Amino acid sequence: MDPLDRLADRVGIEAGYRDNWQNHVATSTESKTAILTAMGLAAADAGQRAATLEALESRPWRRLVEPVAVIAAEAQPATLTVTVPETLADRRLAWAITEEGGNRRRSVEPIAALRVSETRDEADGRRQRRLLTLPGGLPDGYHRLRVGVEGVSDQAAECLLIVAPRRCWSPDDIAPGDKMWGVSCQLYALRSAGGWGVGNFSDLTRLAELAAAQGADVVGLNPLHALFPADPGQCSPYSPASRDFLNILYIDVEAVPDFAEAPEARAMVSQRMFRRRLAAARDAETVDYPAVTALVLPVLEALYQGFRARHLASPTARGRAFRDFRAGHGDALRGFATFMALHQRLAADDPAMLYWRDWPEGYRRPDSPAVAAFVAAHPQRVEFHEYLQWIADEQLQAAAARAQGAGMRIGLYRDLAVGVGPGSAAAWADGDALLSGISVGCPPDLLARLGQNWGLAPLDPLALYERAYAPFIAALRANMRHAGALRIDHAMGLMHLYWVPRGLATDQGAYVSYPFQALLRILALESRRNRCLVIGEDLGTIPDDFSPAVADAGVLSYRVLFFERIVDGPFARPSTYPEAALVTGSTHDLPTLAGFWAGRDLEWRRLLSLYPDDAVRDADAAGRIADRRRLIDALIDAGLWPPDPPTDSEALAYGPDLRVAIQRFLARTPTRLFMVQLEDALGQIEQMNLPGTVDGHPNWRRKLALTVDRIFHDGDVGTVLQVIRDERSMQT
Repeated sequence: MDPLDRLADRVGIEAGYRDNWQNHVATSTESKTAILTAMGLAAADAGQRAATLEALESRPWRRLVEPVAVIAAEAQPATLTVTVPETLADRRLAWAITEEGGNRRRSVEPIAALRVSETRDEADGRRQRRLLTLPGGLPDGYHRLRVGVEGVSDQAAECLLIVAPRRCWSPDDIAPGDKMWGVSCQLYALRSAGGWGVGNFSDLTRLAELAAAQGADVVGLNPLHALFPADPGQCSPYSPASRDFLNILYIDVEAVPDFAEAPEARAMVSQRMFRRRLAAARDAETVDYPAVTALVLPVLEALYQGFRARHLASPTARGRAFRDFRAGHGDALRGFATFMALHQRLAADDPAMLYWRDWPEGYRRPDSPAVAAFVAAHPQRVEFHEYLQWIADEQLQAAAARAQGAGMRIGLYRDLAVGVGPGSAAAWADGDALLSGISVGCPPDLLARLGQNWGLAPLDPLALYERAYAPFIAALRANMRHAGALRIDHAMGLMHLYWVPRGLATDQGAYVSYPFQALLRILALESRRNRCLVIGEDLGTIPDDFSPAVADAGVLSYRVLFFERIVDGPFARPSTYPEAALVTGSTHDLPTLAGFWAGRDLEWRRLLSLYPDDAVRDADAAGRIADRRRLIDALIDAGLWPPDPPTDSEALAYGPDLRVAIQRFLARTPTRLFMVQLEDALGQIEQMNLPGTVDGHPNWRRKLALTVDRIFHDGDVGTVLQVIRDERSMQT
């Protein structure tokens, strides 16, 4: 193996992959070099590669303990590698563990009594790896180990010990043996009579109440991640400003307690011109994010100013609640709010400043004197964005409480995006870990024949390890907050992600590995702590060893009707679906069931020139005709369609009978969780997002056809939900 291949392998760049058509695609020299460079590793020539490899291989030999160790709870007592100079073998090793709950354990042991597992010659002498046996019975959680060689001041270090269970919180922990179900929606798509042009947390609360009354156990949501109020055109929930904070456009302004106390805000909202603008945003067929933002932000500003005067100037219980929230979220909230305040101020002065990497140099790092000076000069601008996160969190918490109070056994089901963009608040705050010059995406597949570049900044796996997995832990905690289930988008990212270097075609990327087993253990720990189910979106090109590992960790599989086939193409029978899974008819990235039937997604791809050639386009069209026939055959096989249908019944328009039959088919599966998209319950034809597009298709803007209060009064929706209840209760 040459130095480039050895270096690439050392940092997790995979040598190649098997694509959707089972062809082996090798990772090119150009791609390897570009990825290494983006990771900050010198790799331009053989000499640089050899030097970089030597430095990486030497690093663990030059520190006493690693920054983090993940310990299987059931495999204690565990052993930990301690690396010491051979010349110190006659000394004693002192160690102390401070458990998360405060209990302390400590000991002093002769180094010579610890077994040597490996040795290596370094420039300053030979070093030994010795095995330290930790005490047994460490509780699940995050514990701090401090180790030192007695009498040697430069031989001391700390390690985060993460003791984690094998399996996540499970359906049997909630409702043993039951087959639960729920409805899913894109929160922005909800309509209501009093809405402001985008769905909000009060709409979510109302949806949860109504769905619970129908027997639903869960409401599924798109990612609620913070976006960019200063640049509202960036509206994809899967390319957020931060995964750790909330989208403030989901705040129901008039439901904030401060609104009732703020005559200035109420006067603003009652103005005739404001009401006209509000009505236009509410009645628009798609979400007009700039218009909604222009309505919401000034009123929220007035609420904040009133809140400061009434609750912070003279401390009240509400003021203390805000201060407690701010203290609980600490530096992370302050950093996020600082970015938002800077973004808003600089973009207002110059629209060219929307991308933080174009900001004046002094503002490009959160720890710079210029940023500190800005915060000191504008403390209320930062506090305003902290306030927005507080009231968003309050309203989300209220929705979650109402869902469970109404009888839902799971409650809210949140969604964790794969990552953030290079222009995000997260990338600004953590530029050493989130890489530039590289984007996350996926290689060519059946959904995107040219491949996809999602424009997301990948998290450097080396930095993730050095940071003791802190960014991953923070994202899980933030998104399990007020949730009974969490869907992890593109869950293969726990094992590897497809990186596309800037300047290379999408199909010239490469997969980069992540510490899969460690991340699974942490996921299980946070899942059980938060009593939150985990669903791993495992569509696409999946490595052979991925599915067994996540299943063993108790992560539910994500099964979508379109992809559940047997070898020669027919749709699989309901009985063949796995029990440890969530099943649904479609997703936000796929055509709705009505759109699939009508070939609406294929029409969009033709209109937007997303096909590599006419042959592929024609093959897709022919395949869709065949798939309609296959779906009818599957329904006939399940006894859900007349055994002798009219000729060419698969060419009929998508009507209520077919809508009900498909949902009954899916509800009949043995999966522990079934979700019906509201778009599918309503029979809508257009999908929410068309992968591979940015502006040509109205991604993330489509609204539902009916208001929240009217959805469950629709007769066809009622029939769909009735058959779901019938089928799911039959399997209890």
